[in-house]
Amino acid sequence: MLASLRRFAAVHTAFRAAALAFFVGLPLVAAAQATPPEKTPVRFGILPLGGAFESRSDWDPLLAELSRAINRPVSVLSVNSYEALEQAIQRDEVDMAFLSGKMALDAVTQRRMKVVAQVVRHDGLPGYRALLLARKTPPLNTLKDLLDQPDRWRIARGEKQSVSGFIVPQLQLFLPNHIVMETRFLSEVVGTHQTNALAVANNEADVATNNSADFERFKLRFPAEAQRLQVLWESDLIPHAQIVVRREYSPELRNRVQAFMIGYGRAKGPRGDAERVVLKSLHDLAGFVAADNSSLQPAAKLAYQLAKQNAVTAQWVNDAARQARLQRIENGYAEQVSVLKDVAP
Repeated sequence: MLASLRRFAAVHTAFRAAALAFFVGLPLVAAAQATPPEKTPVRFGILPLGGAFESRSDWDPLLAELSRAINRPVSVLSVNSYEALEQAIQRDEVDMAFLSGKMALDAVTQRRMKVVAQVVRHDGLPGYRALLLARKTPPLNTLKDLLDQPDRWRIARGEKQSVSGFIVPQLQLFLPNHIVMETRFLSEVVGTHQTNALAVANNEADVATNNSADFERFKLRFPAEAQRLQVLWESDLIPHAQIVVRREYSPELRNRVQAFMIGYGRAKGPRGDAERVVLKSLHDLAGFVAADNSSLQPAAKLAYQLAKQNAVTAQWVNDAARQARLQRIENGYAEQVSVLKDVAP
C-alpha cells in the first residue's frame, strides 16, 4: 500500500501544478475593495476523502478564491477522520464545511449550521452509490460467499458517520441479512475509502465499503490496484454532499458564499478552465447548485431507518423497552423533519 501511495503522490503533484499555476497570478480582489476585510478567518472544515494533506491541497485554490469573493480570510481544517471533523464542529472550531449527508444533518440540526449549496458531479446523477469491493481472485468471489460466512472474512469499512462507508451498507445489505457489520466479521479496519480499497487490493482485507464516486477516483489514481478489484454490491442512489455555513453569519455573507459556490467553474475562458481543473480534482465535481436544509431530508430518512432497524433487531429486557426506544426514534425523526423544513434566514 505504501508503494501505491508514494507513486500516486508524484502523479498528484504534477496534476495540481497546472491548476495552481493559474491561481498564483490572480490579483487579490479583496484588497481592492473599499471595505477592509474582517480579521477573523472563516474556518472551513473538509471531509477526509483521501488523506488530510491531499484533501487540503485539493481545496486550496477554491478556498483562496472564496476568500477574495467574501472579503474574509479563510483558514482550512483538514483532518484524518470523520470523527475528528465531527469533534471540531462540536467544539465550534468550524464555521463552514463540506460534509456528507449524516454529518451535514447533525451540523444543521445540532450545531446551528445551514445548507447553502450541494455538489453536482459530471455524470449528472442526483447522487452516488455505496459499493462493496473484493478482489477478483478467489476465495471471495460472490456476494453470497460474503453473506453466507461473514465470520470468515476481513472487512475494511468507513467510520459510523460515513453514509456510503457504513450507514447505507449496514441498512440496505447487512442488517436485512442479520449481519451486524461491527461484530460479525473475522476482523475489521476503519479508514477512508482510498485506504480501504488499497487494503483489499493488497490482500490486507477481503472486502471493503466504498462508493461509486470514490471508486472512479481510485481507478484514475491507482489503476494497477483497481484492476485487482471487483464490485460485489451497490446500493440505491445516495444524495450528494453539501456546503454548510453557520447560521450566526449574516444572510448577506451566506448569500455571497452561495453565489460564489454556484458560479465556480461556470465561466468561459482560461479562468473557468482552471476552475474546472480544480473541481475535477475535488472528487470529479462539475460544480455546485444552490440548496437549503430541505436537501438533507433523504439523509434524515436514512438515519431514521438505520436507527429503527437497529432497535428492531437488538435484544431488549422486554417489549416495553423496545417500544419506548422506537417511540424516541419516531419523535426524533419528526423533530428533524420539522427543522429541515425551516427555511428562515
